[in-house]
Amino acid sequence: MESPDATGSGPERQQPDESAPAAGGAGWQRVRESPSLAEAYRSIPVAKGPWWRKLMAFAGPGYLVAVGYMDPGNWATSIAGGSSFGYTLLFVILLSNLMAVLLQGLAAKLGIVTGRDLAQACRDHYSPPVNFVLWVLCEIAIAATDLAEVIGSAIALNLLFGIPIAWGVGITAVDVLIVLFLQHKGFRLLEAIVIVLIATIGIGFLFEIIRSRPEFGAVMAGFIPTREILANPRMLYIGIGILGATVMPHNLYLHSSVVQTRRYDETTEGRREAVRYAFADSTIALSLALFINAAILIVAAAAFHTTGRHDVAEIQDAYLLLTPLLGGGASAVFAIALLASGQNSTLTGTLAGQIVMEGFLNIRIRPWLRRLITRGIAIIPAAIVAILYGESGTAQLLIFSQVILSLQLSFAVVPLVMFTSEKEKMGEFANGPVVKTLAYAVTALIVVLNAWLLMQTFFEWTA
Repeated sequence: MESPDATGSGPERQQPDESAPAAGGAGWQRVRESPSLAEAYRSIPVAKGPWWRKLMAFAGPGYLVAVGYMDPGNWATSIAGGSSFGYTLLFVILLSNLMAVLLQGLAAKLGIVTGRDLAQACRDHYSPPVNFVLWVLCEIAIAATDLAEVIGSAIALNLLFGIPIAWGVGITAVDVLIVLFLQHKGFRLLEAIVIVLIATIGIGFLFEIIRSRPEFGAVMAGFIPTREILANPRMLYIGIGILGATVMPHNLYLHSSVVQTRRYDETTEGRREAVRYAFADSTIALSLALFINAAILIVAAAAFHTTGRHDVAEIQDAYLLLTPLLGGGASAVFAIALLASGQNSTLTGTLAGQIVMEGFLNIRIRPWLRRLITRGIAIIPAAIVAILYGESGTAQLLIFSQVILSLQLSFAVVPLVMFTSEKEKMGEFANGPVVKTLAYAVTALIVVLNAWLLMQTFFEWTA
């Protein structure tokens, strides 16, 4: 391992200071220290001119973040919700997305205003023991995310080419080389690949929706909240599962760092403009994620629920039933979208792992070693379960990975909302009364619902 300061150079970063707050710096003075993702830090210029050119310059980080909102871990909950309850839980997907827009906007603002990502901000604020615990929890969450990506990709390879799940798990190790290659070719290329894969998923589910022919009125009604969601215990359970699987903790660390790849003016007005365009970027990208997540549930509702198949809850079952119900090509398109989803999540999971290690511990290791460690942690349990228990075991492991993410989420959301609400840290960019109230309400809702989900899952496993 090597220290970020080993070369004696690198971009400046801020550290806490009790002196009077500066505009935009909010009481943190700058010292020499490399930021996370130092190779991409402020590497992308922000074009001068009309608003649309600036928006294009800021477009990218939001799509990296949006990947986490449509990864294989989300598929099972949306499929189960659609097949069991039709379009009713579309409201939960919409609510989850609105929460995500708020939280990702706060993460982007933290990175732009303070010049530090969420992990670095935690290191500045908390004691070393607390930071160590937060780092361990975050690493576990990233490993759980990687586990979902491994399983999702392996399932897709099995569905498309008949490759056994255990072999598919091993093949996913190859993407280590792909990620490293892309990182060395420039951050813009990485963002472009992610956008292409998102487009592949979106086009795939647009095809599925056209084939499934859902009833437009019923779909629109699904976005309206109903008392049944709270009254029906199983519906509430799946709904909370959708909430827990949607807002990913590692995305908050990721977003607060990747927004700093833009070379915006480091003035109060420059930061204000950067916050505005970064928020627009993430909102547009998360709207695409909303479409894809809603599309998964809509297709499940139209293809399965309306035909009396209320028991479809696993990805493999959905694949096998789509072509008989919707016609030729439906299953293949579904599997291709799943493979794109798994590979997309791999790219962003790698970046998040690098960010939290550098941010919490202020150390760096070689990217290839970091990737091997993370992927090894995910591959080993996935391979063991696939060999011993087959497809049913990997489905349970996929659900388990989402439970782990739910457990860690509060430990990322609480510091984020707290930091962005403090004038000592954010100066004039601190959350106003309305945003602060919404942010703490969302935080409380996430904490309570995820605690309830974890409790119910524990009782179900021990029953």
